[in-house]
Amino acid sequence: MRSAWIAASILVSVAAVAADVPGSADLERLPRYAQAQIIDYRQSEVRERVYPQDSIRRISGNLRMASQVVVSGDLTALTYELPASHTRIEAFTQARIELLRQGAELLFWCEGRECGSSSLWANAIFGKAMLYGPEAQQAYLLARLPEAEGDLIALYGVTRGNGRPYLHVEHMRSEQPLDEVLPTAATLLRQLRDTGELRLPRLADEPTAEWGALLANVLSLDSTTRVSLAGRGAVAWREALIAERIRGGRLEVDDSQEPGLLIRLLR
Repeated sequence: MRSAWIAASILVSVAAVAADVPGSADLERLPRYAQAQIIDYRQSEVRERVYPQDSIRRISGNLRMASQVVVSGDLTALTYELPASHTRIEAFTQARIELLRQGAELLFWCEGRECGSSSLWANAIFGKAMLYGPEAQQAYLLARLPEAEGDLIALYGVTRGNGRPYLHVEHMRSEQPLDEVLPTAATLLRQLRDTGELRLPRLADEPTAEWGALLANVLSLDSTTRVSLAGRGAVAWREALIAERIRGGRLEVDDSQEPGLLIRLLR
């Protein structure tokens, strides 16, 4: 009985791979969601690629967003059709967790209506009409890969009105090192609440004005949040946050000699 079950599982797996578009392949960094099929796969050199760091909308015929990352380089884009019994958020969440496990830095993360128009994400950003669905059924993520000067991963998950879920994935290898790109405060707060911690290994021991203001903004979005700070520069970062008018009672310091800064949520 067990042998028959294993054989059936292998046949299902082979059938799923066989259904992929010819020449396609998963990204090495992101394992495939169970029973997902690659229905579109493209590799190209892109002169300019825009990745939003904000909800998107169209005003007077122009695409508008408060912040964006613009890069050029080699792009690998693939679209998965997910099993109908699942939702786009399950595959999206699996990919996000895996990126964080590998040390990726989240630059922007939105879900549902806060992302803006699904039609604009599908057509203006990703150029794939099949990704259009109800705004409440979408999620977008932009992440910077670790140990890479310009590699970005973008995820867009959506469940269409007919119930069919999709996950679109893009890996952008920038031809030049990226300038300093800061995540949004709302993204860091969402990550802190979701995982219980923020790992920021690239932060220097000596606080910078830009990151000090950003982290203070994160804590200002929820005045009830209390955190602990760990890392070689934790004491200095605590002082910097207090200088940004964050109450000292909300900030604890843990002994650590690790590089960067680790912020943990105190329950």
